[in-house]
Amino acid sequence: MKVCSLFSGGKDSTFALHWAILKGFEVECLVTILPRRKDSWMFQYNNVELTEYQAEVLGISLVTVRSSGEKDAELSDLRMALKTVKSRGAMGIVTGALLSDYQRMNINMLADELDLKVYSPLWRKDQERYMKELIEYGFEFIITSATAYGFPFELVGKVITMEDVERIVERSRKFGFNPAFEGGEAETFVINAPLFKRKLIVEGKAVKLGEFEWEYRIEHIR
Repeated sequence: MKVCSLFSGGKDSTFALHWAILKGFEVECLVTILPRRKDSWMFQYNNVELTEYQAEVLGISLVTVRSSGEKDAELSDLRMALKTVKSRGAMGIVTGALLSDYQRMNINMLADELDLKVYSPLWRKDQERYMKELIEYGFEFIITSATAYGFPFELVGKVITMEDVERIVERSRKFGFNPAFEGGEAETFVINAPLFKRKLIVEGKAVKLGEFEWEYRIEHIR
């Protein structure tokens, strides 16, 4: 089946894409939504403009759709993205939704309206186990932002190892944040994965924005 994959450049959408190709789907394109607001309810904001580099090393075409980032208007923007998917001959979409009922419900509702099938392979996966699987399967990603109380902020900007995952899990149990960041506790950017033809090298700096808020600003990528 021909599908398109909703793609933010983070670990979840990259893993979902990986799943789709292993399952034999023909991935026609990646679809990236570019929200204008950092507090978007539906879409990742940090570094989504850099998905063009990931699409290049994946060898998959990229479609970008701009979004206002405002809660109600985002649905219209998503509908436009799904119409684009259908116009390219896709019969379904792949998403990296993990736990957000709001996100999954809206994607499914609009896809149903347009007669598109939805595949969300990460839905309700064990969050701690999933984080370890990412490392085991060869995914390399950096934390690009973190806003959770108790989060190990020294990991912002670092390529995450299994040891780091275990530290995140330990802290999540102690302080109550989601270990896979589905509640927006952190954002990620994938620099290498099994499907990448080349590894991405990023350079930047970690910036403290508040008592419990850090951001890694990517300044160079190659």
